[in-house]
Amino acid sequence: MTSNQFQIKPVNTSTERKIFLDVPEIVYRNDPNWVAPLRESVAKQLAEDNPFSQYGEFQAFIALSQPSGEPLGRIVAAINRRLLDREAEKVGLFGYFECVEDFEVARSLFETACQWLRDRGMTVVRGPIDLSTHNNCLFLVDGFDSPPVMMMPYNPPYYPEFVERAGWQKAKDAYAYSLPLDKPLDYKYEKGYNIARKSGVTFRNLRTKGEAFEEDVRGLYRLFTTAFSHNWSSSARTEEEFMAEAKDLQQLADPDIFIIAEDGEKMVGLFMCLPNYNIALKHVNGRLNFWGILKFLWYRRKIRTTRTIAIGSLPEYRRKMVSLGLIYLGMKGGTEKKKPYVWSELSWVWEDNSPSRKIIEATGAKIYKTYRVYEKEL
Repeated sequence: MTSNQFQIKPVNTSTERKIFLDVPEIVYRNDPNWVAPLRESVAKQLAEDNPFSQYGEFQAFIALSQPSGEPLGRIVAAINRRLLDREAEKVGLFGYFECVEDFEVARSLFETACQWLRDRGMTVVRGPIDLSTHNNCLFLVDGFDSPPVMMMPYNPPYYPEFVERAGWQKAKDAYAYSLPLDKPLDYKYEKGYNIARKSGVTFRNLRTKGEAFEEDVRGLYRLFTTAFSHNWSSSARTEEEFMAEAKDLQQLADPDIFIIAEDGEKMVGLFMCLPNYNIALKHVNGRLNFWGILKFLWYRRKIRTTRTIAIGSLPEYRRKMVSLGLIYLGMKGGTEKKKPYVWSELSWVWEDNSPSRKIIEATGAKIYKTYRVYEKEL
């Protein structure tokens, strides 16, 4: 797609891939809250040998000003066949969207992605979802006054305005909760922990080294596949994919705030919390080169916040208060033993996930950011 002011073109060459990765630095150069994603991580997700290519296809596009060739925006259109197997409709995806504050550029990027999906038989498009919900997804629609925590999306306030102006409708909202850690949990969490133990459930910390780590990851994979298999718009991962993602986080895990519940040798629940490494990543500008690594190691010492990513147990263990026990130990592990954590974000949770929201809100956590996925008929 071409106009007198800009051109939309597919990303096919190494030069175009570099421009694609450069776009966020242009969009957010004056935004103090933005934390640059790691360029290598994004490039790896969109590499030709990415496991996604075994069950899906995608095409990246960039918007360039005419005639200067300055980057103005980017988008990726994708078809996730695992998601199609779960959905009653032929749902295509858009993701990796970034754009300067120019509606015509944004509209053209959206339409280019939609046309690519139409040409391949899709009837609905949903996004932003970066290939799958296991990667980055969602537009921030409320809560722009603070930086994102680790592995959470962030965007300018005009993104939701642009996508709605282009004819998209809300598909579903998700929430992030804020939880100060300066007050003890209600006694019912410790009581739940004791009830779970009396029922035969045991609790321990994640093992982070060697074969023990890989054994724990395989157990977590089975747990995620069972407990979270019906999450909306989510597609299945293979054990190999899950292991690769876990190894990327292996050195970042703090076992004191990553708790596992077991019944005998069976993993039945987890409390997955990670230090908020965005505190350190904000200083490396998306590049973990020599100086970037030194900056990361220096600033990680200043981390005082966390992100609680997942709390859950198998359905048959919920009456045994396993989730309460996991929260009790996770919060205790983050605030005792001279741990520095003073605040946690619990995110993200779909608006209609009443069981999880009830557990979270019982801790005293409050919604402080709202995110949204959009849909449009093609």
